[in-house]
Amino acid sequence: MGVPSSFDIDVTDLPSITVSSVGPIGPVTIAGIPNPFHIAIDNIPKIQLGIDKVQLGIDPLEVKPLSISLALKELPSIRGHLPADFSVGLSLLGMELMCVRLCGEAQIITEPYNPNPCERCGATLTPAPPPGTVDVPPAGSVIPVNPTGQQRGG
Repeated sequence: MGVPSSFDIDVTDLPSITVSSVGPIGPVTIAGIPNPFHIAIDNIPKIQLGIDKVQLGIDPLEVKPLSISLALKELPSIRGHLPADFSVGLSLLGMELMCVRLCGEAQIITEPYNPNPCERCGATLTPAPPPGTVDVPPAGSVIPVNPTGQQRGG
């Protein structure tokens, strides 16, 4: 698609315009203007559009050392239970000849250790009174009875 070299403009029926007076100039008319107009463009000058060179300047990027330290100040107080099932054995041709098996539970305890009632081993013993003394409870107290049914101290 190019630019056309000539243009034809057709104006028909121009009205008769008469200016009766414009100061010292007498009456003006457009009666002598030709009816068809022909306008031609012989040459269009070359138009160049351009932009200057664009330079983007980025300063050098400096990466500084970064030190991160992560510390655990205190272990959380937990009591973790780990099931354990160990077996050591001897087998011959896939047949088990002997086996020692240890199973139970291991614990990881990071809290101050206070044994649970099920973790206490053995009965708690009360010391026996020295020989020759009688243990008399204060008045109004309940006297404990041992498993044989006899009172203590007598």
